[in-house]
Formats: sequence, C-alpha cells, structure tokens
Amino acid sequence: MTIAALPSAQFWRGKRVALTGHTGFKGAWMALWLRRLGAEVVGISLPPHTRPSLFELVHGESLCESHFSDIRDAKSLAAALRTFGPEVVLHLAAQALVRASYGAPLDTFATNVQGTANVLEAVRQLDCTRVVVAVTTDKVYRQSGRRMSYRECDELGGHDPYSASKAAAEMVIASYRDSFLAARGVGVASARAGNVIGGGDWSADRLLPDAVRAWQRGDALEIRHPQAIRPWQHVLEPLAGYLILAERLWESPGLAQAYNFGPQEASAATVKHVAEMAREAYGSGAISYQNDSRQPHEAEWLALDASKARNVLSVKPRWTLNEAVRRTMQWYLLQREGAGARSLCEADFSAYEALT
Repeated sequence: MTIAALPSAQFWRGKRVALTGHTGFKGAWMALWLRRLGAEVVGISLPPHTRPSLFELVHGESLCESHFSDIRDAKSLAAALRTFGPEVVLHLAAQALVRASYGAPLDTFATNVQGTANVLEAVRQLDCTRVVVAVTTDKVYRQSGRRMSYRECDELGGHDPYSASKAAAEMVIASYRDSFLAARGVGVASARAGNVIGGGDWSADRLLPDAVRAWQRGDALEIRHPQAIRPWQHVLEPLAGYLILAERLWESPGLAQAYNFGPQEASAATVKHVAEMAREAYGSGAISYQNDSRQPHEAEWLALDASKARNVLSVKPRWTLNEAVRRTMQWYLLQREGAGARSLCEADFSAYEALT
C-alpha cells in the first residue's frame, strides 16, 4: 500500500502564513503543525470560546503572533493582513456548529459568508499572497436523499443555517477566485472536510467531546441520531490535506478548485458505531440512544468521495477509523491524568509522520 504524502518542512520553513481561527480546535492543531514545520505565523481569531481550550493548554500565543479580532470586522482584518504580509492564507475561522446555527442564524451567516468575503477582499488588496486555502465543510452539498458519496461537482445547498452559510461561502470563494485572484496567479481553493475527531476538542454538540464530558461526570452519553452516518477522520488527516493543497497551489495555481478531504468511503460509520468504539477505547461509560423527532434537522447520511484529493494531491488517510478513535480517547485519558496537552499533540504528530 502506498502511504500518503506529508506536508513538506522544506516548503513551509520560513513561509509567512496567516491563519484565521487559530484559537479553535482545528486552528490550534494547525498552529502547532506550522510551528513544527518552521513557518512564521500570524493568527487572527476571536479569543478561545471553550473552557478548557486547546489553544490555551498548548500555550498558543507562544506559537504565533496573535490578533484577537473578529473576521466580520473587515477594517481590522485587512490591517492585520496588510501589516503581516502573508504569502499563504489558511482560512479556518467559522461558526462551526450545526445546532448553534439554529440559535444564532444571523451570526452564522455573517461569520461564515461575510467573514470569508472579508478575508478574500483583504487578500485582493495585497501583492504578497500567492495561496489561499479556505475551509468549508462536508455539509455544503444539497441533500439528495440518496445514499451516495458527494463529489466536488455535486450541487451545493444546505437545510440548516450552518450548512447553507458554508455553501454560500463556497460561492464567495469561487467568485473571488474567478473574478479577481486567478488572473493574478493567486491560487484560491476551498477544502471540504468530513467530521473531525482528535484530542483537545471541548466544543458542545460533538460526539467525542460530549462522551468525555459525560463519562468523566459519571453520566450517560446521550445520542440524538444513532444511525446517522458521517465521514469520520482524525484531525491530522484534513490538516495534512490543507497544507499539501497549499503546497501544490504554490507550484500550480491552476489546481485552485474545491477538494473533499475525508476517509475511504468504506470508513464512513454510524454515530452509534463510533460511540461504541469510543467507549471501548475509554474503558467504560454508559450510552443512552434516542430518536427524538423534535430535535433540529440534521442529515442522516453523509459521505464524501475524496478520490480527487487522492489522485491530484496524493492525499489519503494514514490512520484507520479505529486508530483515530483510539488515539483521541487516549489523548483525553492521559490529559486528565496530568500529561501536558502539547506533549500529547506532539506525540500524535510524531506517530502520524513516522507511519511507513
């Protein structure tokens, strides 16, 4: 079996990288990886919104220059990017929760649509930026009702405000690329990733963080949609994809398109299956399965066709679902026992990079 490509330290060493959303779960992992690769990073984000926070536990302000601001503030965002002068922009900042989007739809649209436009408009004013990777989600596809793996050419849409806002962001990304940035040789691509797991996520309404919180309290994990199928993957898988995509765009800006990043199609699994795997890895824990029709709508079946990323970028998963769940639960167990979050992340990086 051919092992997938890894991000290149030779490429990233000394690169000036602007990272939005650096205080979030994926953002903190990305800041750690960029530091490991030798990049010079400025982070632009709201302060951490969870307690505990991975960004704070890994001493994120030592990883990069931090600007705590809102991407909805176009003037402040443009000033920060202009001052730093990034060669690469990795746009991860978002309101990233489906259920939260029902409670705050206007904030969700403002952050995910207007915020993305603000990032790209700021880049349009710069001469130094050569690559933009803007992260959306696997939920940008219009639900067909068919059990199919979505490809990048499939129709965009969204039932809930989060999904709709990310689909709209895809149109903003394509518009800025086609109208302004492609002609200048700037590679602007969108990245659509599946459900991400990994140590250090304490967001609400996410399966494994909810499991850890419940089991640490001695409570049962409540599952809303046990038969829902998702394309689960460890956080390092899509982050590797984003970094490799940026490398390829630097060399070949004509590759600037949308890319799915997800597990092998056969690895898509039900919420119930992943919850049971998590309990086994954790060693104990009760689970309460529900099927409450009063819950807000969420897609029952979602899988990605990531063959484009495999064929064009040589990006494919390095860890199985079982390994991803095992490492995630081990991270939380060891962290609760006193291990440092940063050392746990570094151990995962080393294991991921060493796979041959």
